[in-house]
Amino acid sequence: MILNPILPGFHSDPCLCARGDDYYLACSTFEWFPGIPVYHSKDLKHWELQTHLLRDAEELSLRGLPSAKGIWAPCLSWCEEDQHFYLVYGVMRSMNARFFDVDNYVISAPEIEGPWSKPVYLHSAGFDASMFHDDDGRKWIVSLEWETRDDRRKPGGICLVEYDPAAKQIVGYPKRISMGATMRGCVEGPHLYKKNGYYYLLCAEGGTGYYHSVTLSRAKDVFGPYESCPHNPILTSAQENRDESADTDHLKPRYYNPKAPLQKAGHGSLAETPAGEVFMAFHCSRPFVPELCCTLGREAAIQKMEWTQDGWLQMAGGGNLVKAESEEASLPVYEAKVLSGFDAFDDKQLRADYYAPRIDPRSFAELKSRRGWVRIRGQESLSSTNRVSLLARKLTCVHAEVMTLMQYEPDVYQHSAGLVLYYDSMNYVWLRKTFSEEQGCAVLSVQEVDRGTKNDHREWETPAPSGSVWLKLKIEGKRFGFSWSADGKVWNAIGPDFATWHLSDEHSGYGEFTGTMFGIAAVDSMLHRKTADFEFLSYLPLE
Repeated sequence: MILNPILPGFHSDPCLCARGDDYYLACSTFEWFPGIPVYHSKDLKHWELQTHLLRDAEELSLRGLPSAKGIWAPCLSWCEEDQHFYLVYGVMRSMNARFFDVDNYVISAPEIEGPWSKPVYLHSAGFDASMFHDDDGRKWIVSLEWETRDDRRKPGGICLVEYDPAAKQIVGYPKRISMGATMRGCVEGPHLYKKNGYYYLLCAEGGTGYYHSVTLSRAKDVFGPYESCPHNPILTSAQENRDESADTDHLKPRYYNPKAPLQKAGHGSLAETPAGEVFMAFHCSRPFVPELCCTLGREAAIQKMEWTQDGWLQMAGGGNLVKAESEEASLPVYEAKVLSGFDAFDDKQLRADYYAPRIDPRSFAELKSRRGWVRIRGQESLSSTNRVSLLARKLTCVHAEVMTLMQYEPDVYQHSAGLVLYYDSMNYVWLRKTFSEEQGCAVLSVQEVDRGTKNDHREWETPAPSGSVWLKLKIEGKRFGFSWSADGKVWNAIGPDFATWHLSDEHSGYGEFTGTMFGIAAVDSMLHRKTADFEFLSYLPLE
């Protein structure tokens, strides 16, 4: 069996793509850089991080964007006729006043590793754009059409427009083709497929929260009219169908279903094996209860599907309630290369699983100056949306231990470096070494930012040892805390216990749609040049 989630931690909006006997899964990254990780598999069960598709920080330009903006819902597809991959993605610039200002682009490449073409602008009609390659050679862009008029149903409908690859532009204006297959509301995440003369429109409905779902409709013409699958939704955590078209709140916590092993299941995409087996990737969440806060964010999962006799999709074995496991594909076992939780920083370049908010981590972190150490140059505060020196990885388990060894000597109070648990620029906690003018020496302290309010917890401040210091973060379900050591043997607790569930979409108050990261960071808000050295970063899941 395949156990879900297949990609634990922050892996929103998974898009499944097949090319021959290779399968790829692309996910959203929002404000994190590099953009759009692609995971590879040959059996749909074991996955490895292969590459990132957006790696030019100047071209992408995420600096200044608020939390949860940036790269939304990529669509990775393979066109057999062109022998090219296509990636459609949106850059959400702003959600102020519910206008949702987004630009959609497409790039292409003959191989997943590239070289990828320069971005071609498509339109700004709405988000979650995807590309469909028709069997007559035409290409279509389907997306949400975001509704801004006060007297219309929100968030809008699904629209379609042809894309001319020779002219590198869309043909005319997008045309509305669907307002959703149900009355769940918040239709989004559309993908088009074709089978036996029908165009199938796969969408997410209900909002990307506890009423999330995957729905299906079909038509003989690509522009419709589309008829709804009689057993919609075809996958969900909340099976009851109600009219929620007037509720624009995407979370809808009242639909939490204690009978569902995974919550928030929705936003599906499909791939077919050479044997004709159909699998659907989707995302889901595992909340703390009763808080209903999802620290790990939306995680990628997969489910085997099957075609019914009347030409509709359903979960293999029937039903539509999300499952914690799926039947495997009839494919040979794939030995995926999984990165170790321990990084000794002894490679020539940073590992592929490191991210930074909005900027390239290579712009502030390097491995050349000191063999076996990473050197991080401090920049702005961790609450900045401009240049933050945070080298981070995705948290995949809420029972875990993170540890590092740091050498750092701050000169002024504007210097800090240490170990971080980070949701976004307004929600994080870190154990840092900084300089205290009152004590006249370097100190260790725990700084917390919760919903934009800072607390330095000065009552826990203690003189720091000179030279190396070990820093540890321990996450124990709903609580987490920090400790330090001068020798790596005797540990000293520092700071209060913190609520893990505060680092979540539901609690944050500012961010949405992402997940918690852990990492090492440095701040020099004086001159942006003071560096900190870290000998390793260890991540040990404990369940």
